[in-house]
Amino acid sequence: MTQVTITHIGGPTTLIEAGGWRLLTDPTFDPPGKRYSFGWGAMSRKLAGPAISADDLGPIDAVLLTHDQHGDNLDPAGRALLPRFGRVLTTPQGARRVGGNVQGLAPWATTTLQGKGREPIEITATPARHGPAGTRPLVGAVTGFALRWEGQEHGILWISGDTVLYDGLREVASRLDVGTAVLHLGGVRFPITGPMRYTMTAENAVELCGLLDPRTIVPVHYEGWAHFREKQQKARQVFGASPFASRVQWLDHGAAAKFEV
Repeated sequence: MTQVTITHIGGPTTLIEAGGWRLLTDPTFDPPGKRYSFGWGAMSRKLAGPAISADDLGPIDAVLLTHDQHGDNLDPAGRALLPRFGRVLTTPQGARRVGGNVQGLAPWATTTLQGKGREPIEITATPARHGPAGTRPLVGAVTGFALRWEGQEHGILWISGDTVLYDGLREVASRLDVGTAVLHLGGVRFPITGPMRYTMTAENAVELCGLLDPRTIVPVHYEGWAHFREKQQKARQVFGASPFASRVQWLDHGAAAKFEV
């Protein structure tokens, strides 16, 4: 298991394949056009649909759900798929809300995927904060995920989840050897809450990568919704002027890309 294949389906939704395992992050399969409420008057509209339909997705061993309370990370079509998947991992609060086959992991809690004829994958929940300090009652809990398996030569695969840059992410950098970083960007803002941001900008991500020093950087969740304030063009410029320009992999939607891990 020295390779991983990542397919960017759209928004935060990716298909991660390694050693016979097929993992899906943040299922979003609604068509574009609908408006969604994010609580406390914050609204957004979906601008682009998934590059791969739910019907063409194929079997999934587990879902890594960073949070359930926002439609850009779990929409009605994605929610309807959850019962057919083997395991769903998310926050403890989300597990209580969703129920069924959903398991909650508190920050730094670990579980293991095991299957006959396949190497186990150890999954650890990592800290995330979906906005400025004090906004958790508004936005709710979020988690990232660190994936570790035998054969990784360059460090773990880490999914940031929707988060700003804060001390919890600095703790990730101090505790984990990250080889592949899947970073949720977009610099999310809402008119009703003014200048406050709810996800990282590319500038934040560059600062974080200075701490992580990952071999591969995979940006996701930066377009396809009206509430993203920093699109790919701007993020490309920022990364292109950084020391990590050669490490960033911008994935074409629907196309599988292989990485050494």
